[in-house]
Amino acid sequence: MQLKFYKYHALSNDFILIDSARNKISRKLLPEMVRQICERHKGVGADGLLYLSKTKNGKVTIDVYNADGGWAEKSGNGLRIAGLHLHRQNSQKRNFVISMSEAESKVTLVSKTKLGAMLTTEIGTPSFDTSKVPVKSKSQFMINSPLDLGGTKFPVTCLSLGNPHTVLFTDNFEFDWQQIGSDIENHKMFPNGTNVEFVKVVSSKKLQVADWERGVGPTASSGTGAAAAVAASVMLGVAERKCTVVFETGEIEVNWRESDDIIEISGPAEFICEGTFESR
Repeated sequence: MQLKFYKYHALSNDFILIDSARNKISRKLLPEMVRQICERHKGVGADGLLYLSKTKNGKVTIDVYNADGGWAEKSGNGLRIAGLHLHRQNSQKRNFVISMSEAESKVTLVSKTKLGAMLTTEIGTPSFDTSKVPVKSKSQFMINSPLDLGGTKFPVTCLSLGNPHTVLFTDNFEFDWQQIGSDIENHKMFPNGTNVEFVKVVSSKKLQVADWERGVGPTASSGTGAAAAVAASVMLGVAERKCTVVFETGEIEVNWRESDDIIEISGPAEFICEGTFESR
């Protein structure tokens, strides 16, 4: 099967986008196809895949998958990439409403760059309820609560932004955070797994984050991860609702709006290439 694809990245968090108008793929076949095309040695290579669909009335839906073929539910970087893709299809449009995981988000192209654009997208309202994350816990919330990893208790804050996140605070990144991220992702308390953010508070307006993504591993950046880091920091009283999140590859601006409790993020997205992939 030949698949027409487009490849983008947001601060080096790369995605392959496939438009269902050109490639109708069975939902049963999608996970295996995702694994093939995202494989870095035998495929195109990417952290994940965005499967775009449009209804007759123009409604845009994105299904997002991690590189392992698992459903990722939500992606902030993916929403910005989808907005850039739609703008490249129709350069007159700069405002989009995109449905992801049955939730609609407004995506706005703010300005053009040499290879892409700066975009702002809504992420949604964070939920700290353990049943929503989900976390197997008798407590309603896990905010700075102990999580046992091989006898060592790590204070974690768990929340959902349409996908699960677990946030840990650290003074530095000079430890094996990738192993800890993997252990937490696969911890028995998270029935659907979890994304993991390691957060260093630089100031009340700036956070530094290392991201471990469920089904992928370490990623250069994460839009929902940036939002989760700020939301957890606000709950612990160490950061403001408007905050800059710094990854190794660049920055994402996060604003947890007081007016409606919705988090929006702003950052770049860039087009890389397009081509045809022969699935096996």
